[in-house]
Amino acid sequence: MAAPNHDALLTALSTVQDPEIHKPITELGMVAELSADEAGRVSVTVLLTVSGCPLRDKITHDVNAALSAVEGVTSVDLTLGVMNDEQRAALKGKLRGGTPDREIVFARPESLTRVYAVASGKGGVGKSSITANLAAALAAQGLKVGVVDADIYGFSIPRMLGVERPPTQVDDMLMPPEVRGVKVISVGMFVPNNQPVVWRGPMLHRALQQFLADVYWGDLDVLLLDLPPGTGDVAISVAQLIPTAEILVVTTPQQAAAEVAERAGAISVQTHQRVVGVVENMSWMTMPDGSRHELFGAGGGQQVADSLTRLLGTTIPLLGQIPIDPTLREGADQGSPVVLSNPDGPAGAALSAIAAGLAGRQRGLAGRSLGLKPQRN
Repeated sequence: MAAPNHDALLTALSTVQDPEIHKPITELGMVAELSADEAGRVSVTVLLTVSGCPLRDKITHDVNAALSAVEGVTSVDLTLGVMNDEQRAALKGKLRGGTPDREIVFARPESLTRVYAVASGKGGVGKSSITANLAAALAAQGLKVGVVDADIYGFSIPRMLGVERPPTQVDDMLMPPEVRGVKVISVGMFVPNNQPVVWRGPMLHRALQQFLADVYWGDLDVLLLDLPPGTGDVAISVAQLIPTAEILVVTTPQQAAAEVAERAGAISVQTHQRVVGVVENMSWMTMPDGSRHELFGAGGGQQVADSLTRLLGTTIPLLGQIPIDPTLREGADQGSPVVLSNPDGPAGAALSAIAAGLAGRQRGLAGRSLGLKPQRN
């Protein structure tokens, strides 16, 4: 009886992806040894990126399943090792694609990732809930999505998306946890026991820079940044670190809230960013008889859109209105976004429609090289 074909074994292992990096383990240099005898017994050594890899059980299961399916294999003896410093350095270089350490790839002119900074003039308008649900909806529509919880003082994205584990650290590179197809990073993953974060401006800037440069995001279609309320340090840092980021303004129908929200969008005049549109949250409550009760007034979202249109000299649309829906709050508390748990409900349907509109937008040419060269006579 001949031993299982070595090329067939390698082909099988190439179907196994690292759960965090989403690339084949054969491509990442994680397969250290592979052999088989005439009795069909396969021996394989797979190197984990770090000794405490949180997804080692999944890798074990996937490797065993892939090799067991190869013709002639009777058993699999899997040994899990750990990469040494040199191997991890080679892996980091491969993942960065030759780009320098600490470079923010989203700021490069050729980046095709759409970056949306979700902003609000004041707190309590549901900005983080909208960010979490838009991320989940975009991922459900087949896009590769990442979320940076840039609300350093009021971080809440991990709970809302149901993130239950911290990132994996490979030297100075972080592998963000992924849930429901969304990669997430937040300062809340590094703060024990829900302790408050007491930082000044320079530390906020550095934290945001690390989240953007030191995290392995992979090839994202969309990156959402949940900004803190107002127009302070983080909003300015985003404009400096990712000049092409577009602002998505969140408000409520209340006139007082709308006036404050206008300032969040008007910052684009100073930062030279584009405002993609306005989302109005808590627009109305549907009563048992089918009528709408506008608990917080009406017209705030359109007021913000009209005001920004006049200020910026370009049409700023009202992207959607989200009604008051108890399942939206329940989903945030349970880590189950309403766009997934109740997609046909009032809030779920409205948020999914907004996400569909954002998903259909293409990356513009602003800031990108057209590859044109002047001709010499």
